[in-house]
Amino acid sequence: MSSLQNPIALIGRLLLAYLFIPAGIGKLTGFAGTVGYITSKGLPMPEVAAGLAIVVELGVGLMLLVGFQTRWAALVLTLFTLAAGFFFHNYWAVPADQAMVQQLMFNKNVAIAGGLLAFAAFGAGAFSLDAKRGR
Repeated sequence: MSSLQNPIALIGRLLLAYLFIPAGIGKLTGFAGTVGYITSKGLPMPEVAAGLAIVVELGVGLMLLVGFQTRWAALVLTLFTLAAGFFFHNYWAVPADQAMVQQLMFNKNVAIAGGLLAFAAFGAGAFSLDAKRGR
């Protein structure tokens, strides 16, 4: 199995990045809608929050994809994902008919954070910019 470690790490990075990069592009191209959604959740400074979400999802997501500063990128994405779960999938504070879906989404975010923490702990693998730079 150790011979598959680096290809599996690459596939893991690709799959995780597939979640963040398109979401960041969507927020960038639909900035007003993103701001409106953040506003509807009652969060302060929705324009700043939307901009930060774009930087994290698109910028840090690309870092994860190519394996650049992977451990830090994974930590940032972990914090972002947990915060997004808490603020946007707060199943404990929604009507009962919405709770199940929001709990599934919250649990998905927790699981994604777990996968990201594995990259924070073990790095990107050999097929990454980090490996090429000798990190």
